[in-house]
Amino acid sequence: MTIGIDLGSRTIKLAVLKDGQLDSWQVVESSFKPHLQSQELLKAYPAKNIIATGYGRHLAKKHFAQGVITEIKAHALGARHLFPGCRTILDVGGQDSKVISLDANGKVSNFQMNDKCAAGTGKFLEMMSTSLGYELSQFGEAAAKSSGNLGIGNMCAVFAESEVVSLRNDGHSPEDIARAVHMSVVDRVAAMLERIGIAGELVFSGGVANNRCIAELLEKKLGRTVFVPKVPDIVGALGAALHQT
Repeated sequence: MTIGIDLGSRTIKLAVLKDGQLDSWQVVESSFKPHLQSQELLKAYPAKNIIATGYGRHLAKKHFAQGVITEIKAHALGARHLFPGCRTILDVGGQDSKVISLDANGKVSNFQMNDKCAAGTGKFLEMMSTSLGYELSQFGEAAAKSSGNLGIGNMCAVFAESEVVSLRNDGHSPEDIARAVHMSVVDRVAAMLERIGIAGELVFSGGVANNRCIAELLEKKLGRTVFVPKVPDIVGALGAALHQT
């Protein structure tokens, strides 16, 4: 048994491998002391081999993990395991978004990260959903109900929120504004993808990939299929576990 654990900014993801295959997994909200929370999760598993990734990987290595792997390599291994034809990965999490390009053998050949601004991340969607009075889980559904073409010009999360408030005060429907917010995220990550270049199958991982509206708008924007894992949150944790197999 090998365990991969991804200590992210918003959640902790755990993937358990047995005989090279995913046996079980968990996704939980992160706490103020993620290493202690991780140790509690791990008590249920008798694994001797634990590989950590994510923001808290070095903290995990200090307290309980036997090894670490970068998020870039972890997502490459996880996405390629789930989709053998994968050559491009879009990972959008709580605090950053990244595009990873793989060569024909599945090795990382290039990558780009947006980790300086909340725009284009899960945090941005969370801020905008709160501003519009939606639960985050309902935000994508609300956006999908709209066929409007409102735009949000500001890519800064702070100024974009002001723009959302102005649109709301101008009488635009919450659904139309929600769609505009989703399109601003799609435009941001699509630009990253286009700078890196898209080859092979494009796999969308990370917590934001659970938002079906984002995936559908991205497919329309790019004019190609976007492959979303069954549980996109755990791709990094899975890759960490695969690192030692």
